[in-house]
Amino acid sequence: MKQEIITSQRTGDSCVHVKHDSGLDIYICEMPGFSGIDALIGTKYGSVNTMFKIAADNDYTTVPEGIAHFLEHKLFENEDCGVFELYAGTGAMCNAFTSFDKTCYLFSCSKNYEENLKILLEFIQKPYFTKENVEKEMGIIGQEIQMTNDNPEWRVFFNMLRCMYHVHPVKTDIAGTIESISKIDAPLLYKCYDTFYNLNNMVLSISGNISADKVLKICDKYLKPCEDKGLETVFPEEPLNIVSSEISETQPIGASIFQIGYKCRPASGIELLKQVASASTASSLLTDPALPMYEKLLKDGIINSTFCGEIFYGNGYFTVIFSGESEEPCVIREALSAEIDRLLTEGINEKDFQRIKKSAYGMMIRELNNVEAVSNLMLNAHMENVGPYDSIEVLSELTSKDVTEFMQNEMQNDRCVLSVIGKEIE
Repeated sequence: MKQEIITSQRTGDSCVHVKHDSGLDIYICEMPGFSGIDALIGTKYGSVNTMFKIAADNDYTTVPEGIAHFLEHKLFENEDCGVFELYAGTGAMCNAFTSFDKTCYLFSCSKNYEENLKILLEFIQKPYFTKENVEKEMGIIGQEIQMTNDNPEWRVFFNMLRCMYHVHPVKTDIAGTIESISKIDAPLLYKCYDTFYNLNNMVLSISGNISADKVLKICDKYLKPCEDKGLETVFPEEPLNIVSSEISETQPIGASIFQIGYKCRPASGIELLKQVASASTASSLLTDPALPMYEKLLKDGIINSTFCGEIFYGNGYFTVIFSGESEEPCVIREALSAEIDRLLTEGINEKDFQRIKKSAYGMMIRELNNVEAVSNLMLNAHMENVGPYDSIEVLSELTSKDVTEFMQNEMQNDRCVLSVIGKEIE
């Protein structure tokens, strides 16, 4: 078992990283004086991982869309009882989620963390799939898919992704489709479980009022050693150009909503952190209520307080998204394009840049005093192949030139998609 202490040179915060003999990576942050404990165990397995192989395979396996999400649902049910019942007995809150590139199981508690950790480690290693419980779950997830298909915020987002990405599976709903999940059966779930839930492909992150020694003793007791199977995932080669620049549909909603997305080059490791920092700052410069573009659009009634920006990224995809409510989204797209051109021509105001950068830096520092944020920070950093405190270092070294170069290279009109869900006209 290899153990190291990782320390931020800027803040002095630290955590323990252990490469456990079972193959699992473990991150522990002792936070004495805090009342809560938050733990996550995650696997690098999300909705985009539909094609994979291990070292023993000659060819890649392709699985139905939505199977990662389906597996997450079924892992909460073991042969004896449901996992929620076990946590109810300890007073902990538990949950799970599947995203595009990961699946995580978590609990939060203020006491009994040793028992809660034991439950987490045990059920994650005990899959129980049968023909009957798979068929039952198919109906439940089918209803979930239908509900999200009727959700305007969900549709405006995936409509945008489908106009943006030609072949990358990020354009497909995390839960899959009614047709795709109908192809899932117990043997296929076991195959995906054995491949992606190998402890060498997973990470445990726990923070709060805990003892690292106690956590490791529990891990020693309940983790079963796994052989690294040499997992490889692959994605179709995605071109940089978009499929279509605009998509629109109507629904019975109170106000029209939109998303404007810029398709950017994907990145990984430290380069990803640099790109996230540059993109986030660029987004803030374009949505800051104190700056002229926002003020004018608000004064003209084009936007309201819902107007905002976000960064969406993962393995093989990276997008800067602007969204909100508006009956004139084309005007907003034109305003964004004009403001980007102005910033590239006149340069970014250094005072605005420093104010936005300091605000983002302060938010990062505050999150180091939040138990849940710390556990998420450690897990996400590991999955992005960076250190837990690297993002703080990268942001501190960010310059306005970095942001200008990002906007110039990535936020281009020919890679911009407008997605709209408009109000139905009575």
